[in-house]
Amino acid sequence: MDLKDKTVLVAGAGKSGVDSSKLLLSRGARVVLFDEKTKETEDEVKARVASKGELDIWIGELKKDRLSEIAFMVISPGIAVDAPFTEIIREKNIPIWSEIELAFTLSESREIAAITGTNGKTTTTTLVGEIMKEYNSSTFVVGNIGTPYTSVANDIKKESAVVAEISSFQLETIIDFKPRVSAILNLTPDHLDRHYTFENYANTKKKITMNQTSSEVCVLNYDDELCREFADSIPARPLFFSRTHDLEEGVYTSDGYIVIRENGKKLPVIKLSDIKLLGTHNIENYMAAIAIAYSMDVPIATIEKVCKAFMGVEHRIEYVRTVNGVDYYNDSKGTNPDAAIKAVEAMVKPAILIGGGYDKGSSYDEWVESFGKKVKKLVLIGKTAEKIAKCCDEHDFKDYVMAEDFESAVKLCAESAEEGDCVLLSPACASWDMFKSYEERGRIFKDLVNKL
Repeated sequence: MDLKDKTVLVAGAGKSGVDSSKLLLSRGARVVLFDEKTKETEDEVKARVASKGELDIWIGELKKDRLSEIAFMVISPGIAVDAPFTEIIREKNIPIWSEIELAFTLSESREIAAITGTNGKTTTTTLVGEIMKEYNSSTFVVGNIGTPYTSVANDIKKESAVVAEISSFQLETIIDFKPRVSAILNLTPDHLDRHYTFENYANTKKKITMNQTSSEVCVLNYDDELCREFADSIPARPLFFSRTHDLEEGVYTSDGYIVIRENGKKLPVIKLSDIKLLGTHNIENYMAAIAIAYSMDVPIATIEKVCKAFMGVEHRIEYVRTVNGVDYYNDSKGTNPDAAIKAVEAMVKPAILIGGGYDKGSSYDEWVESFGKKVKKLVLIGKTAEKIAKCCDEHDFKDYVMAEDFESAVKLCAESAEEGDCVLLSPACASWDMFKSYEERGRIFKDLVNKL
């Protein structure tokens, strides 16, 4: 795509918007970087872009009289697609692109594995990335996992492999984005403050496969009813994985192995006992990763080698240390109830649990119901503390306490835990009320634990 002398509006001056601006400028486009809420000055924003080319900064107000020069807008995933200024953009018939669409259009490779779902995206994407790196040294792991696709688009060559973690926010505004292999890992209610209904959220996730054809693959979770139903309405060839069913075709568990069944033949990949990560949900993540990598033509021997060595990802049921006979686990990435349920289920010792944070409109009933005999005490933090406390009362779970701040929460856990217990940070909520990100929350938790 020739961008020379075209003017592109980039909405959002965060990392995503800055990297999109850099990519556009490198291709000869004129860039207008717009942000309604940043507290930075124009010069400070320009300094962060630090690229040659024509860059204009609009802060606070959309300059409607200058929209006629805009070819299209790239919207950062943190901005809602129904923000008031986007209505003005649509009225002017200006196309709205996601950063994923921009990077896809301007990079050369079409060897793309794109992974979405409510939970397990980061672990699965990381594992697929490690497998692909072993198979293809020119592999890029991008997207919602932390490296913007746009930041490496110029480095991606035709022979490169791209492994992308894709959020629902990024999928809202794709147009032509087309992975060779897509995957929808599971679907449970999340981000309802943004998507309003579960149906909207699920249909947005489904868009990951909308441009695929029957020659491409969509990996789906057979054990998730909605994912299973999607198989009848997507253009790609569905490939299922299942932890609870023997499949005629697909990836499942059999006789202590994860196996691939294809054309009537059963191909063992890895022993379940060789998986180093806690929790049955991680078996699902492994199965999904195996299905994706196999569909990208990676040999089974390579898949097995990397799967055996894989140690997991930071902030996802991450062992921190043992203090006075108490194990501490960082699951800061448990930002919704379903993810937090899986963390609770993975614990093999009685748990003191830290929960609460920013409210995404979630219901906490199933999470509280999952506590059973696993959770000895719940220490609540953040804006959802009162909401969760009320839910606990409704389910007759009385062993909860409010913490004044995060440091107090960790101290309360340390004081409450006995030898043979564990302390688990798995908040079931986003972090944005107290922290910049779940990563910051996890790092601070680990720092506090290491100071005990």
